[in-house]
Amino acid sequence: MMDEMLGADLGADRSLLLVDDDESFVKRLAKAMEKRGFAPETAESVAAGRAIALTRAPAYAVVDLRLEDGNGLEVIECLREKRPDCRIVVLTGYGAIATAVAAVKVGAIDYLSKPADADDVTNALLALKETLPPPPENPMSADRVRWEHIQRVYEMCDRNVSETARRLSMHRRTLQRILAKRSPK
Repeated sequence: MMDEMLGADLGADRSLLLVDDDESFVKRLAKAMEKRGFAPETAESVAAGRAIALTRAPAYAVVDLRLEDGNGLEVIECLREKRPDCRIVVLTGYGAIATAVAAVKVGAIDYLSKPADADDVTNALLALKETLPPPPENPMSADRVRWEHIQRVYEMCDRNVSETARRLSMHRRTLQRILAKRSPK
């Protein structure tokens, strides 16, 4: 019944572009979105996303902001030029108010922080313009948000523990203990 309801909301054109440089994530999301009635096509770079947008602009798009070869905003701008009615959701692990504002200014309808699941993405893509999508049923815990932030800074520092600890104003050994543990729920 849920699939029938989602299929009815999609309309005739169910094309969906997923742009993310995390290969395993984008494949999982594509499978999940296909089960929800979309016809997904994936791209793992700005160049590939722009190429798809120029040749066959989709009705829906989910675009990561930080990609190996540039900024996902370039893909959004290209989509807006080729297909102004495209419903675009920005998905990123580097959530900040400035990037959310920039994404909305160039044409995104919503902005989701990773880890977002297929239900969150579907709700955002299909939300009516005058209504806000419902809040996630299981928001991240404070411990998980802290862990995600530490992981982002750690990756930004090229996995250098000392530099990460310095930037986080944290003792190096404390950081090492946090990094050695599994992520909190």
